[in-house]
Amino acid sequence: MSRCLHTTAKFLRKTGTEQRWLERHLKDPFVKASKQQHYRCRSAFKLLEIDDKFRVLRPGLSVLDCGAAPGAWSQVAVERVNALGTDPAVPTGFVLGVDLLRISPLEGAVFLSQTDIADPSTLRAIQSQLPLGKADVILSDMAPNATGIKELDHQKLIRLCLGLLDISQSILNPKGAMLCKFWDGSEARVLQSRLKEQFQDVRTIKPQASRKDSAESYYLARLYRGK
Repeated sequence: MSRCLHTTAKFLRKTGTEQRWLERHLKDPFVKASKQQHYRCRSAFKLLEIDDKFRVLRPGLSVLDCGAAPGAWSQVAVERVNALGTDPAVPTGFVLGVDLLRISPLEGAVFLSQTDIADPSTLRAIQSQLPLGKADVILSDMAPNATGIKELDHQKLIRLCLGLLDISQSILNPKGAMLCKFWDGSEARVLQSRLKEQFQDVRTIKPQASRKDSAESYYLARLYRGK
């Protein structure tokens, strides 16, 4: 099953709503658009919308994409930072994707597949791949394996984001940016507060491509205060 379907289907089978979910998925305009525009997943349109408004991704930047499978966000990043050098008039960027799952190769991106971002050895692997060991932008569409218990899943995702924030202190360039998904819940403000300590500008974004009944939103943190 594609990563962009997340991990919800196994629970839907248990509740008897799988058919309705599948019908909604197939009618989803962003699913149709992703096929027409050759993106690997509908989630590409979340990043496209955010970047169109805030210009997080620019030619020449180095990007770390966490939770990258199946590679839709990396596709967008490759285009926006000119990772293939398609436009010789602007700088050429770099895209590195990391995920526990296997990621199919993508021209213009380097992938660390079947790699745990929470493993201490992963930081060294990331630094060895990034230009000068640093990133200008950290993207995270990571999600834990869902238990179906809303608050528990929320807490697990917040812990993933906080762990990534800790890693950012070693790899994010000054004035860099971090975009991370979170699910609504009691600990969202903990993450928001930590982000505000390290970034000058932090805002909450709910892209139109996020389903209305989804608990997901994104924190966009810009102007990293680090050295």
